[in-house]
Amino acid sequence: MATHEVLNQPPPLRDYNVFTADRALQEALTREGGGWAADRGALLGGLAGSAQVLEWGVQANSYPPVLRNFDRYGHRVDEIEYHPAYHELMRLSVGHGLHALPWREARPGAHVARAALFFVMAQAEAGHGCPISMTYSGVPALRAEPSLAREWEPRLTSTHYDARFRPAAEKNGAICGMAMTEKQGGSDVRANTSRAESAGDGGWLLTGHKWFCSAPMSDAFLVLANAPRGLSCFLLTRWLPDGTRNRVFVQRLKDKLGNRSNASSEIEFDGAWARLVGPEGRGVPTIIEMVNHTRLDCVIGAAAGMRQGVAQATHHAQHRSAFGKRLIEQPLMQNVLADLCVESEAATAAMMRLARAYDARGDEQEAHFARLATAVIKYWVCKRWPVHAAESLECLGGAGYVEESLLPRLYREAPLNGIWEGSGNVICLDVLRAMAKGPETAQAFFAEVELARGADHRLDRFVETLRDDLTNPDNAEARARDLVERMALALQASLLVRDGDSGVAEAFCASRLAAQHGLAFGTLPPGFHFPRIIERARPAL
Repeated sequence: MATHEVLNQPPPLRDYNVFTADRALQEALTREGGGWAADRGALLGGLAGSAQVLEWGVQANSYPPVLRNFDRYGHRVDEIEYHPAYHELMRLSVGHGLHALPWREARPGAHVARAALFFVMAQAEAGHGCPISMTYSGVPALRAEPSLAREWEPRLTSTHYDARFRPAAEKNGAICGMAMTEKQGGSDVRANTSRAESAGDGGWLLTGHKWFCSAPMSDAFLVLANAPRGLSCFLLTRWLPDGTRNRVFVQRLKDKLGNRSNASSEIEFDGAWARLVGPEGRGVPTIIEMVNHTRLDCVIGAAAGMRQGVAQATHHAQHRSAFGKRLIEQPLMQNVLADLCVESEAATAAMMRLARAYDARGDEQEAHFARLATAVIKYWVCKRWPVHAAESLECLGGAGYVEESLLPRLYREAPLNGIWEGSGNVICLDVLRAMAKGPETAQAFFAEVELARGADHRLDRFVETLRDDLTNPDNAEARARDLVERMALALQASLLVRDGDSGVAEAFCASRLAAQHGLAFGTLPPGFHFPRIIERARPAL
C-alpha cells in the first residue's frame, strides 16, 4: 500500500565493526600497552557488530533460561535450559579468550587487551558476560590454593566452551561461578549463616543457602561459609570426584529487571562437598581477589553500555530528519549527543587505565592505585550508566522505546553493575576504609591524578579542594558519595587532559569540574565544537 511507504527511517545499526568504529577505544588500547591486540579487537569487533551475533543477543534475552528441577520420572536434576543463542554467545567469548586471556598469555598489556575485547563483546549482549567475568576472576582467587589451581586452571582457561552437564574432568573446558550473598545479609557477608564441617577426607560439607547465585550451571563456584575458625572460602563443584552429583539444589530462578539471558538463582547446600581455598577463617581476604577483578568488569560493562548508547543515538541522529534538518545538525541535539559522547569517552579512558593497573599488580604503587581506583571508578561509572542509557533512548524518541531498538534492553541492564559486587553505599564506604587503613592507597591515587598538574587550572583547583575535604573527618560517612564522585571526576579529567582528545577534555573539565553544566545531559556550555566531538564517536556504516 502506498500509505505504508517507509520514509525518513535510519538503517539498522548492524554489520559494522564495533572495535574499529570506536576511536577512543583504539587509542586507549595502544596508550595503555595492549596495542598488540588490535587485530584481535578488529576481528571480534566485526563479529560483535554482525547481524547474526546481534540477533543472538535478541534471542537469548527473548527466551530466558528455564529451570528443570525434576526429570519426567521424578528424579531431582536441577538443570537449566538456555536458548541455543546463549550458548553461541558463550562459545564466541570463550573462543576469543575473554574469560582467561591474561592467564593464558602472561605478557604486558594482557589485562588491557582483555578489557578491550570484553568491552566489544558486551555491546552485543551483556548477560552472558557474567559467567565470562566470574571465570576470569576466579583464577587469581584459586591461586591461593596451589593444588586446586593446578587442577582447575587448565579447565578454566581452556578456549573450548563445553555446555554439557557432566563432571569437569570429562569436559573440554569449564566455567566458574560465585555465590556469596545470603538473604539475611546481602553485602554484609559476615552475617552469613551457611556452615562448613570437616568431611574427614580433606574436604568440607557445606549446609546453608545462597540468595544470589549467578550462572548456576557453572562447573564450580567460589562460596563463603562459616568453618570452626570463621568465615572461609571454598571451591564447590557441581559434581563429586566419584562422578555423582553434589548436593547443591537450585530452588528457583530470579525474575530480574534485566540481564535476562543469564540465569540467577537461589540455591541450597545440604551437605555439599567442597574444598577449602586459602586459610580457614580468611574467606573474605581470599575471595576479594575475585571481587576486585569482577569490579573491574563492572566498570568495563558499564562503559560498554554507554558506548552502545552513544553508537545508537548518534547513528539515529545522523539518518533521521525533523523540522527540515537532520537531527545531528540541530544545535540542541548536538549538545545532547556531544555530552553523551564526553561521558562515554571518560568512562572508556578510566576503564582502560584501570586494566593497565591490573597488568602491573607486581608494582606496589600500581597495586595501591588499583585497590582504590577500582572502587572509585566502579562507583561513578556504574552510577552514570542508567541516566546515560535513559538519555540515549530518548534521542531515538518513540523508536527507542520499542524492544526492536535494543535501547530498552540496554536501559534494563544499566542498574545491574551498580549493584553487583557492592552497591553504591558499600563501595563508597569501602573507599573510606581503604584510605584509612592504608594511606598509601590515597597517595598512589593522587600521584596518578597529579600527573596532569599544570595542564588545566580547573583541574588543579578541583583537586586541591578535594584533598582538603578528604582531610576533614567530620561526617565523612555521610559525605562519602560526594567525595568518591569527585575522586572519580578528578581521575577521569586527569586522564583526558593528559592523553585524550583535546575537545573532549575541554568539554569535560568545563562541565564536570567548573560547574558549567546543568543536572541533565545536553547542558554543556556554548563554545565547543559539538559536531567534532560527535563525529569522533559516531559509527559509520
